[in-house]
Amino acid sequence: YEALREELRSSPVVHADETGWREDGINGYLWAFLTKLIQFFVRDQSRSSAVPESVLTEGFSGILVSDFYSGYGPLSCKKQRCWVHLLRDLKELEEAHPENKSVAKWRAKIQALFDKAVAYQEEQLGLQRPIPMRELQNRVKMRDRFERTLLKLAKPYLGKPEDPRHVLAARMEKFLFELFVFLEHPEVPPENNFAERSLRPAAMARKVSGGTRSARGSETMAILRTLFGTWSLRGLAPFDACQALLAPTPA
Repeated sequence: YEALREELRSSPVVHADETGWREDGINGYLWAFLTKLIQFFVRDQSRSSAVPESVLTEGFSGILVSDFYSGYGPLSCKKQRCWVHLLRDLKELEEAHPENKSVAKWRAKIQALFDKAVAYQEEQLGLQRPIPMRELQNRVKMRDRFERTLLKLAKPYLGKPEDPRHVLAARMEKFLFELFVFLEHPEVPPENNFAERSLRPAAMARKVSGGTRSARGSETMAILRTLFGTWSLRGLAPFDACQALLAPTPA
């Protein structure tokens, strides 16, 4: 478990998410930190930034993919915020104001901007390696161009709390430099679906069991989910992996 934590800290891209988890009837949280080869879970009473900081450390130099929860903000690493969450909220905004056609047009412009960004990302992923320095520099310029375009779409509604677009426009401004990191680093996805999917089995188990009854039980649950989840990602048979883990080390 601790070895996987260290491996996680040196990963170039980490996805993070959290869900509720009760311990002895007291509310708390199950945090998930994931890569393509690691599932790392930790249960904590807190939902503060202290948890991701303790798991990844302040020196984490990879890119963190997450939703817009403020608890990830204090980490000094680069961050990619989830576009699926933003687009979902834009859709809900349009549905809440069907009479306001300008809201629908605003949402369509942001959706079109995102679609263009994804098309550019896919184009970059298809390039042959090694990537020329000129192309790497162009990625930075493209990221800046998309950021400026999004800010231009948000600006008219900043400082106008009476406008229904105000809240999401303010979010775009606040997280502007964490929305298009995937253009500069095409290997990073623009959404956090991977982490959300990985937490669903735990959420289902919580609904059935009601959580755990002790700190020791919570720790055991997190460790077992970490080990079995990681083995699954790596295509290892759980029985064989358990045997290898428990086998005595030769003298």
